[in-house]
Amino acid sequence: MPPVDDSFAIDVRGVTKRFGPKTVVNGIDLQVRRGEIFGFLGPNGSGKTTFIRMLCGLLTPDAGEGTCLGYNVLTQQAQIKRQVGYMTQRFSYYEDLSIRENLDFVARVYGIANRRAAVDHSLERLGLANRSHQLAGQLSGGWKQRLALAACLIHAPRLLLLDEPTAGVDPKARRDFWDEIHQLSADGLTVLITTHYMDEAERCHRVAYLAYGELLTRGTVAEVIAAAHVTTWTITGPDLAAVAAALRGQPGVEQVVAFGRTLHVSGRDVDQLDAAIAAKRDQRHRWEKIPASLEDVFISLMDTARDNFL
Repeated sequence: MPPVDDSFAIDVRGVTKRFGPKTVVNGIDLQVRRGEIFGFLGPNGSGKTTFIRMLCGLLTPDAGEGTCLGYNVLTQQAQIKRQVGYMTQRFSYYEDLSIRENLDFVARVYGIANRRAAVDHSLERLGLANRSHQLAGQLSGGWKQRLALAACLIHAPRLLLLDEPTAGVDPKARRDFWDEIHQLSADGLTVLITTHYMDEAERCHRVAYLAYGELLTRGTVAEVIAAAHVTTWTITGPDLAAVAAALRGQPGVEQVVAFGRTLHVSGRDVDQLDAAIAAKRDQRHRWEKIPASLEDVFISLMDTARDNFL
């Protein structure tokens, strides 16, 4: 294996995982810098969670090599686990215990010497002190999210792996959560996060797109959008349903999506798309070419990916 580069928290090559005859993660190369917030995007069933579990030592890759926090992902899984905080998709703490009791339990699991001080610090850091005696089962989605994050951080990990952590919480809770993530990053913590929310992806330093086990693109949001070569037109005016029906299926038209009173029409073959637009253009509507969004790129990549379970 090549020498370890200390500038990377994650540095893996060719990581592969199979379940029976199906390859769910296929030869992924990924590097994540220390202190970086790295977004992992992709449709359900694309292998994101499996990949994360291999990074944190819960699954062993069938092929590939590399390091996580300087430890070998194939042979030093126990060391990796103690340095990683992993927040799963589902709330996984004891609902009949209080917030404080849950955090104390996690501190016991990690063998933290001064548990009370560690729990008190976690409660204060995540704004949970005033609710410390409330049962976890009585918490709303946003407060459960805070408890889960506090539990992930109690042993002072060097890497935080977050698997769709904001699913089911309100916009205010999501924004507060991301403010905390950026503060943690500023303090030097590395964060790898999976999400389906495009506004969250845009708050990451870099992103990668995984579809059915294949890593299709990576880079900053601007780099990913530029590399996709997706062109988007907006159309406003009356009877947009009829306009949409007329454009769907035309050469070069890959997406026709309504956004309120505006229609977005996208495709990667700019000449064919422009020709399709020109053939339907009229004076009753406003037609304007705009920069493609990350969501346009996300849907385009999803439409072209091949389902490895078919």
